[in-house]
Amino acid sequence: MDLESAFRGQAQACASLGSPMYADLLGRVADALAVGGEEAEPFVRVLAGHEEAPGPAALALRLMGSVHRLVLERRAGGLGTWYPSVGGTYEPEGCWAAFAALVAEEPGAAREWLDRPPQTNEVGRAAALTAGLLEIGRHTPLPVHLVEIGSSGGLNLLADRFAYVDDQGRVHGDPDSPVRLDGAWTGPGPWTGPDAPWPVVAERRGTDVMPVEAATTAGRLTLTAYVWADMTGRLERLRGALQLAAETPTPVQEIGARALVAGIEPVPGAVTVLWHSVMWQYLDRAEQDDVVARTEELGAAATDEAPFAHLSLEPRRRAPGEDREFWLVLRLWPGGETRWLARSRGHGVPVDWQ
Repeated sequence: MDLESAFRGQAQACASLGSPMYADLLGRVADALAVGGEEAEPFVRVLAGHEEAPGPAALALRLMGSVHRLVLERRAGGLGTWYPSVGGTYEPEGCWAAFAALVAEEPGAAREWLDRPPQTNEVGRAAALTAGLLEIGRHTPLPVHLVEIGSSGGLNLLADRFAYVDDQGRVHGDPDSPVRLDGAWTGPGPWTGPDAPWPVVAERRGTDVMPVEAATTAGRLTLTAYVWADMTGRLERLRGALQLAAETPTPVQEIGARALVAGIEPVPGAVTVLWHSVMWQYLDRAEQDDVVARTEELGAAATDEAPFAHLSLEPRRRAPGEDREFWLVLRLWPGGETRWLARSRGHGVPVDWQ
């Protein structure tokens, strides 16, 4: 995919996901790259060496995260005037002029994060993941040993400590949590009746090839920088999750998905849940195949006393010819039936229960 197409495609995605600011900025970058010449030159210089980056590498979001980090560090001159994340007010023409000027005048700083994948750690996706835990609880009362691949800062490992408000205004989970996901579930919703116990997470284990220490200043900066600057609701959710992480640290081990699943074994007296959200695209095909093969082995070894579940929220097609959507899919062993539980938005909320 060429650079213009990559940036234009990401601009369209940002528009559909509720960020007019990023949609406009990335669309203007795409326009500049299409025209070429003097207007394109600063972006061509900053993006040099990444021209062949595949679409899933999210090069456009890497650039936006790198620039947002400069804004958060007060290293972006007047650009912060237009960034709501630091109290600014977005206005298209002024923001674009300042954005383009920063890229032209500080190319080294603007490209500093292009070699690292976005570390979003989107807290809103916990609405889907926790709904999956509730569905697992409908089949087994055992406590959960939670294992996550692609954990980033490990914030969603604390999903059982968030508050979830369904489309009827009912609050589930911890009503006093600093993380409140309003409108989390639509439709019939997951199993939350009077006989439905809240998930008990007995163990949390996170892994990532580039883990972020959420309890540190550097880690908080990284996670905040990758939230789109005009999406204040997402930023508020993140701040609440960072508060929880400071109270209950969830260290994330630096290890790849293949190595992680190779070391998982069912635990008697607990349900082992392997989950992940919007990270599958960052694994190459060989690693994906190895993870799938190992989950099948774990499923075959599961028993009623030591069940195993694979819970994933990833963009996929439910049937050939359908559009890719963010589907929450559960496989629970013994049995191993594939269950398409719910459709989610890219950033998690709301989750449309099927």
